[in-house]
Amino acid sequence: MRGARPVRWAAGAAAVVLAAAACGGGGGTTPGVFSASWGDPQNPLEPANTNEVQGGKVLDMIFRGLKRYNPRTAAPENMLAERIDTSDARNFTITVKDGRRFSNGEPVTARSFVDAWNYGASLKNNQKNAYFFGYIEGYDKVHPETGTQSADTLSGLRVTGPRTFTVRLNQKFSTFPDTLGYVAFSPLPRAFFDHHEDWLRKPVGNGPYRIVSYTRGFKMALRRWGGYQGPDKARNKGVDLQVYTDSNTAYTDLLAGNLDLVDDVPATQLKFARKDLDGRYINTPAGIIQTLAFPFYDRSWNSPRMRKVRTGLSMAIDRDLITRTIFRRTRTPASDWTSPVLGAAGGFQAGLCAAACVHDPRRAKQLVREGGGLPGGQVRITYNADTGSHKQWVDAVCNSINNALGDDTACVGNPVGTFADFRNQLGRHSMPGPFRAGWQMDYPLIQNFLQPLYYSGGSSNDGQWSNKDFDRLVDQANAESDRAKAVRLFQRAEGVVRDHMAAIPLWYQNGSAGYSHRLSHVALTPFSVPVYDEIKVG
Repeated sequence: MRGARPVRWAAGAAAVVLAAAACGGGGGTTPGVFSASWGDPQNPLEPANTNEVQGGKVLDMIFRGLKRYNPRTAAPENMLAERIDTSDARNFTITVKDGRRFSNGEPVTARSFVDAWNYGASLKNNQKNAYFFGYIEGYDKVHPETGTQSADTLSGLRVTGPRTFTVRLNQKFSTFPDTLGYVAFSPLPRAFFDHHEDWLRKPVGNGPYRIVSYTRGFKMALRRWGGYQGPDKARNKGVDLQVYTDSNTAYTDLLAGNLDLVDDVPATQLKFARKDLDGRYINTPAGIIQTLAFPFYDRSWNSPRMRKVRTGLSMAIDRDLITRTIFRRTRTPASDWTSPVLGAAGGFQAGLCAAACVHDPRRAKQLVREGGGLPGGQVRITYNADTGSHKQWVDAVCNSINNALGDDTACVGNPVGTFADFRNQLGRHSMPGPFRAGWQMDYPLIQNFLQPLYYSGGSSNDGQWSNKDFDRLVDQANAESDRAKAVRLFQRAEGVVRDHMAAIPLWYQNGSAGYSHRLSHVALTPFSVPVYDEIKVG
């Protein structure tokens, strides 16, 4: 399966400003409402066009799909799906629960899903998550790899009743139902299609919250929707998502009582967090891995000898020291390209990276020399400077590389101002060298850690790495009806990633959060996102 093309969208659509609401700001001054740190999303909040964390947080609050991932275990559980039936792992019949509605009063029907999926898959709509629909028959017609689309709808989707529709895949995919908790598969109301520009200015969903206002660069206000019929009703009256471009500022505001929740405690504050927050600090495992990716579209990084250089750089990095001193053991040195959250049965392979992920300065220097040296004589690691304490760890990685290679200028950080600017630079394929490529799982399958990032044309394959053996194994795994056999094939595919050092695995990440005295029942999901609907205020 091939991934989506680079997205094209009107610049004006991103600068959405909704009518200002007369409701609480920092510190959650409105009774029952709390404030949380946040960052502006890259794109308008269309479910099929959002594949980054900040936009995903909002969509997870205002939408509910056929499945939802358990906020404790990440296990896929039925939400709007009454049942999903199949006899051959290729043809599925889906029945939608009765009586569910969007917050504008429209009923959620089988058509709500089919229309949304057809929209998301269509090439002319240029949705970043289009590739999620690539398993459905007819995708090659609505989203061809070359040329123009020859169909407007997926032939594999058919509405068979007000609450039933069928899905025919282009190959067997036994775990297809488990992917349906991802936000791209959300239903959409008719208002999305009939009044699209109005909907983009104020998205309407079917989840426990609704958007009241959004001022880009300042705040998005969400309030509990009283008409929500699901079992996970919000236990608070709403959330004010405050925009921060510096996680240290957010943390300072939390301590000062100007903010209620920070879901990314900055690295510089980790050594103080437990004492500062006095029991209001959370540190839990999450399905997140941090890697260094490479611009394989740049020939200087894509020659056969560069495999040795990439491996040498990996061995130059002292993961244990960095995770111990900078991250205060809220990260664990990575030894494969997935996450321990999957477990062995889910495909996690502890130690797969072997010696290539072990700090060995002497061998690192030797491999870089054998590979012909660093392209241009220097490694520039690009990262966004506005969130995630990236400067501290990038500087530490560069110090490791410089020490190993015996050159104080061999590696330097290359900061980009904002996450949106960073993503746009990735989209233009203009990276001057390695770049940070953290991955937060969309759903708890080994396939999700591999296919989007390393499959030829994958939606998040920002470095454009391509390998026929890897693609072949992924295709075989997706076609395998036996889950255990599919996992083993994906593990073989991950071995190809290792053999070519397609990216350097750095560490597995825990979710970290801090919260104010006003809040209770605060928890993070295995996706490192707050369980907003469970938080109580007061």
